[in-house]
Amino acid sequence: QVQLVESGGGLVQAGDSLKLSCETSRRTFINYDMAWFRQAPGQERVFVAAITYDAYNTYYSNSAKGRFTIFRDNEKNTLNLQMSSLRTDDTAVYYCAAGSTGDRAFLYPYWGQGTQVTVSS
Repeated sequence: QVQLVESGGGLVQAGDSLKLSCETSRRTFINYDMAWFRQAPGQERVFVAAITYDAYNTYYSNSAKGRFTIFRDNEKNTLNLQMSSLRTDDTAVYYCAAGSTGDRAFLYPYWGQGTQVTVSS
């Protein structure tokens, strides 16, 4: 059974930084590409960033490029998303996912429960 547990969400102000983390088992961590998606109220879930299982390649949405960094912590079996220069439109529930690299949600069969990020102006 694949479990993904996100943490790190919270309420911040525009311009602040925040780091999200997603902890999983070693088996999941080394076998799957992983990604972050987000879903704002009333909107569909959208791609934020992805990283291959070996961390050789990373991918970002246009919105995340230059502001967010996705990276793996191999010692802790944790996927991270460092977010900076946060904007109010970054407000959403952020989900960690494991599967095959890409920007489509159907590529990722495993999902965490989500963590809320709220950016105030």
